[in-house]
Amino acid sequence: MEPGQTNTRTSRRAGGAPTIGDVAKRAGVSPMTVSRVINGESNVRPATRDAVNAAISAMNYAPNPAARSLAGAGQTRIGLLYSNPSAGFLSEFLLGSLDQAARSDVQIIVEKCELGEHEIEVTKHLIDGGIDGIVLPPPLCEAEAVLELLAAARVPTVTVASGCPSKNVLAIRIDDRTAALTMTRHIIALGHRRIGFITGNPNLSASAQRLEGYGAALEEVGVEIDPDLITHGLYTYRSGLDAAEQLLDLEEAPTAIFASNDDMAAATVAVAHRRGLDVPGDLTVCGFDDTTLSTAIWPELTTIHQPIADMSRAAVELLVSTIRQSKGGGRAEPHRLLDFTLIRRQSDAAPRRRPAVRRT
Repeated sequence: MEPGQTNTRTSRRAGGAPTIGDVAKRAGVSPMTVSRVINGESNVRPATRDAVNAAISAMNYAPNPAARSLAGAGQTRIGLLYSNPSAGFLSEFLLGSLDQAARSDVQIIVEKCELGEHEIEVTKHLIDGGIDGIVLPPPLCEAEAVLELLAAARVPTVTVASGCPSKNVLAIRIDDRTAALTMTRHIIALGHRRIGFITGNPNLSASAQRLEGYGAALEEVGVEIDPDLITHGLYTYRSGLDAAEQLLDLEEAPTAIFASNDDMAAATVAVAHRRGLDVPGDLTVCGFDDTTLSTAIWPELTTIHQPIADMSRAAVELLVSTIRQSKGGGRAEPHRLLDFTLIRRQSDAAPRRRPAVRRT
């Protein structure tokens, strides 16, 4: 009898001792949830934990150490492939992943691979090594060749921060379009109408979603989208410098610039300071992600808080749950949408009502 089946008489151990499946049935939860309570994991609701503990007490259930060792989470190995240009994003992502891996008692193998160079080679190496699952943050979350290879090998995969994840893969994300719409509405509410926008990597769907949100907010107030106010970046600080220069060189420069991530927003602040512009007196600058960089510069950035560490934790949790449930015939929730938050700091203000003072 497989774990979780409901025939009490045949699902008990020799001698009539209750199994984890018996406890799960009595508590009205899955065997995985019982395992989480036994192992002291924190991702269980208090009411559920109480129900499981009550069932354990009522049935005098004693976990079998040998069975726990045989099916233990410590035997699960998951890989994390990364190739992200933003050090702030990557740092938070890795911290969240490692934290959840420790909580779930799994081994995590972190591998760097440059997109377009040897990501296939690294992926094959992990597959050949018997990896149980893979977490893919951007930009690898939309690397088709990698996704196809993992699908062919039947390796459970979770993509993180993809704007439009495939229905065929597990995914953790936020609503990028609505987040950008919210930020642009905020900038408009301050009184700005000439709002520059720096896009992200054109190969990522989240970039298109954020641009769409920006445009939708302008259309809501009848402001025509000016292609000159949209410049293209790659989520890197360097690309932000170039994009900001282009926007501020316009004959009628924007009074606000919304960059698709904090790295490019920080670069915009640097360009503004170099030109003798006050932020936010002469130029409002807003970012996206709320990485540590957003509070490491002056002025601190108004930005969209994307819960990067929480997203990576959720990705590891979802992946481990999927791996373990697949062995018991269960099925995990395929997609999870986490909340974003607009964080207002010191880099935004109403547009200046007098001519800007430019220092040379």
